Amino acid sequence: MSAVRRKSAAALAATAALTLFASACTGQSNSGATDDASKDTTITFWHGWSARGEVKAIQDTVDAFQKKHPNIKVDVVGNMTDDKINQALRAGGSKAPDVVSSFTTNNVGKFCSSKAFVDLNPFLKRDGIDPDKTFPKAMNEYTQFDGVRCTVPLLGDAYGLYYNKDAFEAAGISDPPKTWSELSKVAKRLTKTKGDSYEQLGFMPNYHGYESTTEHYLGGWDPKYFDADGKSNIAKDPTFAAMLTTQKKLVDDLGGFEKLEKYRTSFGDEWGAKHPFHTGQVAMQLDGEWRLAMAEESKPGFEIGVAPMPVADDQADTYGKGYLTGTVVGIAATSKKQNAAWELAKYMTTDTDAVVDFANAIHNVPSTLAALKSPKLKYDPRFKTFLDIAADPNSTTTPPSVNGGAYLVSLQNLGYDIEKGRQEDIAAGLEKTAAEIDAAIAQAK
Repeated sequence: MSAVRRKSAAALAATAALTLFASACTGQSNSGATDDASKDTTITFWHGWSARGEVKAIQDTVDAFQKKHPNIKVDVVGNMTDDKINQALRAGGSKAPDVVSSFTTNNVGKFCSSKAFVDLNPFLKRDGIDPDKTFPKAMNEYTQFDGVRCTVPLLGDAYGLYYNKDAFEAAGISDPPKTWSELSKVAKRLTKTKGDSYEQLGFMPNYHGYESTTEHYLGGWDPKYFDADGKSNIAKDPTFAAMLTTQKKLVDDLGGFEKLEKYRTSFGDEWGAKHPFHTGQVAMQLDGEWRLAMAEESKPGFEIGVAPMPVADDQADTYGKGYLTGTVVGIAATSKKQNAAWELAKYMTTDTDAVVDFANAIHNVPSTLAALKSPKLKYDPRFKTFLDIAADPNSTTTPPSVNGGAYLVSLQNLGYDIEKGRQEDIAAGLEKTAAEIDAAIAQAK
């Protein structure tokens, strides 16, 4: 998705995840759709893009679909949030959408468990599409919940490490760090203090440091958020304590939470030209694929390098992986034209040329394995880092939950307390947070 729309989705995800479809009565998943997709029909497609270039790109995709399916007319409605989708599906009727795209993968568990979107497994099976062979592993995971695949991926976001090559050269550093131990060493070498602050900070580890969230950091590990019974696994899987401990140590090594936080308040807006990586205030930045174009547009005055985010020390052999998220597409359970709706959803998400053309137009990561390898992809050579992260089977995502991303909010809150020194016993904090997550999920069922 675009940086601006991604910002909105991230800001609203926690709240929306708790309320979306909480009282919706949207009908049952209909795997036996009866409409004739070969007859003349009109379907409605809702999406969240709003920037002019993005709206044109999605319309171009729909136009290409209609050339292949002249009998299916598509009414396109943009700038639609999950809240608007919720309201329309609850109301039903002829104005409700047939096909919907959402930027909030955290809400897939809500979409599936509430049966707001139909199960797409029967459609995929009918058309001989194997999701495991079609979509990257992590994207395949975040589009289904509890055995129900109610969405399919439409482009993705991959997170990596941006670094200031000029600063690296000045510090005598030849290569980007590959492990968190290396990240710590490089960050300290790149850090230049100025009085009680910094002239240049090697890396901002604080969780409010733009994209520096617990789930994004955990992309360098191999987290198992839930056990086989759906219970929170964060207190049992040593991955979580390891990441939280590692992040806290980096905070302390780079000057401590208070000093770093004071410096962070001097940063410009995450989405503007005064982003701290653009200005040289930080020499390394965890961010998504969209940052490359934004940084270059700001004319930073230094050469930008791109690499995968460092991984846990004991997983050095998995370097190259990262954290993935993206846009999803589903079919409304209220739709009376599900076969026709599936034709559009299938085209947008599985037709290689369609996926590639859309990715080229809005500079996101393609969401099929075939599209990731397509010679028709057009991109800055550095962008290939994100294509490789998306294709890497070791890359991870955050699993859907029945109450959306509430469990991620709980874990992030613990992270805040740990980095500030309010929660010194990490194991005890994880136990308490796991219980909180389990209670919230039980209440949502």
